[in-house]
Amino acid sequence: MTVPTNLGHKPIIAVNDYDQIDGKYQNNTDAKALSIGSAQYDSDEISLKVFRYIGQWSRQSEELPIHRVLDLSILLLRALVPEQNILLQSPISTRMREMKDMSSEKSKDDILNHCKNDRSNLLPRIEELKYLLNVIDYKTII
Repeated sequence: MTVPTNLGHKPIIAVNDYDQIDGKYQNNTDAKALSIGSAQYDSDEISLKVFRYIGQWSRQSEELPIHRVLDLSILLLRALVPEQNILLQSPISTRMREMKDMSSEKSKDDILNHCKNDRSNLLPRIEELKYLLNVIDYKTII
């Protein structure tokens, strides 16, 4: 499905037909497209959005500022690092090291087990992220 252009979020770059590559939900998901574009909450901001379609474009589509997408990626990868032995001296990294297990029903081990069980979907994405982070000269683009 093609990213809509008539909604508040204005796509700049899009992944159409995301439902065909949506990990373990491939071909059975309401997440139909991904986009980087002008944020619906502030046209001067850039955000990333998951477009959900349930017979109409869903209000449960998520739009996140770029820094939150990066923070969520950091949070996930930090949760996968045993005992968080990687030390970085930054306010974000310090806060991530202080993350707490907030659930009495699930634990960090449940996250690890989930990721191990979904290895075939997650590993290629993590490898691609690692590759891109290693080859990108981010200091010249940011």
